[in-house]
Amino acid sequence: MPSFKILILSAASAALIAGCATSTPYQPASAPGAYDGFSQTMIENDRARITFGGNSLTSRETVENSLLYRAAEMSLERGFDYFSLMQRDTEENTRVRVSPGLSSSLYDPYFGYSFYRPGFGWSRSYAYSRFGGFRRGRGFGYSGFHSRFDDPFFNDYDVREITKYRATSEVRFGKGPTPDMDNAFDAREVLRNLSEVIDFPEENS
Repeated sequence: MPSFKILILSAASAALIAGCATSTPYQPASAPGAYDGFSQTMIENDRARITFGGNSLTSRETVENSLLYRAAEMSLERGFDYFSLMQRDTEENTRVRVSPGLSSSLYDPYFGYSFYRPGFGWSRSYAYSRFGGFRRGRGFGYSGFHSRFDDPFFNDYDVREITKYRATSEVRFGKGPTPDMDNAFDAREVLRNLSEVIDFPEENS
């Protein structure tokens, strides 16, 4: 039965999408500047360039918080108490993806679709044609020839705008009390305050 086939494919596709639909966790990136985690380059003993990139499900706020968290971690790892963001930028990478809609991609033409041939119009309907209902007549669907505007799947496309964010900052580390400046942060306070909102990867049991 066509409808049963479509139902099975739809359920499988939904399960696949649900399994992949997760934002980028706080983890090392696969390559410097990649959109799957953090990376850093030491410039001097007390200066580094840090980047955190996320996938299309990762918000701008999450990307920027993750960069701050990594800067705080590096401060304490290297024996410093605070850090200052000397330069800071969040890059927005947006593209548009057009793909066939779920209904058209899963709809089996041999079970319910009529084909258009130039000079001949729509083909004769199949036994279970979308256009011919559930009759086995020799007609051309509901009302003879069909225009493109009668086809519910003619323009069935998914148009999605996909945006990914990548935050980059040149960071300078320091020792002692945190300077009273807007771009200076106490490393321990940052770790303590942001630990609740950072998306750490799940540990393998």
